[in-house]
Amino acid sequence: MKGKTIRDVTFDLLRQLELTTLFGNPGSTEETFLKNFPEDFRYVQTLHESSAVGAADGYAQATRKPAIVNVHTSAGLSNSMSNIMTAAQNKTPLIITAGNQTREMLLMEPWLTNVSPTELPKPWIKWSYEPVRAEDVPAAFMRAYAMALQPPAGPVFLSIPLDDWDKPALGDAVVRSVASQYAPDPTRISQFADLLSTAKNPALIYGAGIARGQGWDVGIRLAEKLNCHVFCAPASEVPSFPETHPLYAGGLPFAIEPLSKKLAGYDVAIVIGAPIFRYYPYVAGEYIPEGLRLLHITDDPNESGRAPVGDSLLSSPVLALEALLNLVQKRTATPPQTPQQSHRMSPHPAAEQQEGEQLSALELFKGLREFTPENTVLVEESPSNLGELHTAWPIDKPDSFYTFASGSLGWNLPASIGIALAERDSGRNRPVIAIIGDGSLQYSIQGLWTAAQLKLPILFVVPRNGDYAILKSFAKLEDSPGVPGLDLPDLDIVSLAKGYGCIGVHAETLNEINQICQEAFSRSVPTVIEVPIIPTTPPLL
Repeated sequence: MKGKTIRDVTFDLLRQLELTTLFGNPGSTEETFLKNFPEDFRYVQTLHESSAVGAADGYAQATRKPAIVNVHTSAGLSNSMSNIMTAAQNKTPLIITAGNQTREMLLMEPWLTNVSPTELPKPWIKWSYEPVRAEDVPAAFMRAYAMALQPPAGPVFLSIPLDDWDKPALGDAVVRSVASQYAPDPTRISQFADLLSTAKNPALIYGAGIARGQGWDVGIRLAEKLNCHVFCAPASEVPSFPETHPLYAGGLPFAIEPLSKKLAGYDVAIVIGAPIFRYYPYVAGEYIPEGLRLLHITDDPNESGRAPVGDSLLSSPVLALEALLNLVQKRTATPPQTPQQSHRMSPHPAAEQQEGEQLSALELFKGLREFTPENTVLVEESPSNLGELHTAWPIDKPDSFYTFASGSLGWNLPASIGIALAERDSGRNRPVIAIIGDGSLQYSIQGLWTAAQLKLPILFVVPRNGDYAILKSFAKLEDSPGVPGLDLPDLDIVSLAKGYGCIGVHAETLNEINQICQEAFSRSVPTVIEVPIIPTTPPLL
């Protein structure tokens, strides 16, 4: 140990944990950590801390491993809070670190001090800590890794005073492993299986937790053994069941009364890997229809605790699926005809189609699905056009669709960078397309620079409707006319893309879009297409 510093021991620990890619935006209080950056590590630079968190989130999801992010003291942590909130709801294991001012000055609270380092990132951080002494930094990283991974997985935060790194270490860090799954209570899972087996018309409601645990196959087998309908939980960030399967009944609505009506006629329904339920906007009604017994399986005690109805069981979703598959009785009864829902997992339908000189959103998305490779990974942040997108682009393979769990704009552009980087690192090399509204794009547009620097051939498609159409939908529902700030004139997406080092093009016809798609994925830089579309106000219910 002679001569080893806190920095040396920490980087040794990160190597053993296979955390050798760091996402960040450097600041003065982080330079003592980053100096003499090891050659076997990779630093993914972003131009904003929120983009660093979003890119790390996408990378962690696509690699199914934790990722590490370095932001700048209190200012950078504050900048990143939107995407930390999304990472928490995505249940993505992230270790977020920031420097703090020199210990000798902390009492005086100098410029840029994080005066409450353990409190600032709450409530979206599972665990936050500033080591009491420099010698505890490596062990704090080990605990952060364990806390991030253990269910429910999520982001954690470490604040480290800048003068800690060069101090002598007491010894090597202790590396340990932790479990990332836990099994269901045998008695309670048996009770759930009996209720499903004896139900006259059961329903399965699958959430993103199944996909995170690589449970598509077992989820399909359970549905086929029960021979019952499968719904996607409302506002799922990743799907867990193929939308082309004959038992698939679509996504549940996003509001109390419509959701309850959708479940009418079922006598037992079980939610697996999702909360009960994500609701927005408020539409009053009964939580579940009369005659329905609702069951709930989640790995998150907070989700089970806040559920307004239903009997809950704590378990990793995929382990619970496997247990149910072994316990339920095979059903031979034919279920009622599967409800037809053209907008699939979208919580609201497509807007009424209009004709005009410009493309409609539906025409654009149908063309993109036709013009892109079959194995393309889709990343979505276009809330005004969800119904059209899911109508045109069915998801039938795992790990082929990503969006945010929080509804907070600005996650998907940097997340697509992390996903595309993971595709390249893993050797899968699937194409990545990110469909992002012209309003949504502005929340993290600086991420285009990182994509260009990494030479990632992501295809960014920007449907240009010139307004916050989804907010106009809410204004209509909430009877709130005359709201200012809902139009977005004079944005030049093409020039913005070129300014960050991407290829920026304007396209108005399907032939033009087809030609761009044929070239985009073979390039060594990202491509951004701006496509004017017919503005619509989508229905929310």
